[in-house]
Amino acid sequence: MSKGDLEERLIRFAVLIIEIAEDLPHTLAGKHLAGQMIRSGTSPALNYGEASSAESKRDFVHKI
Repeated sequence: MSKGDLEERLIRFAVLIIEIAEDLPHTLAGKHLAGQMIRSGTSPALNYGEASSAESKRDFVHKI
């Protein structure tokens, strides 16, 4: 698996999470859970992208 493969998989995962969250009921609980799912399901792709641009190993560890 290459670096680009992982990033692509994380992006596809984020899209899937958003699609699942859109299908939740529009109740107070459904909206709350959808928000939580979207925040936690989309952040890995963004965090990985930021960590990949680290300038050193120490900077990578800091960003992870």
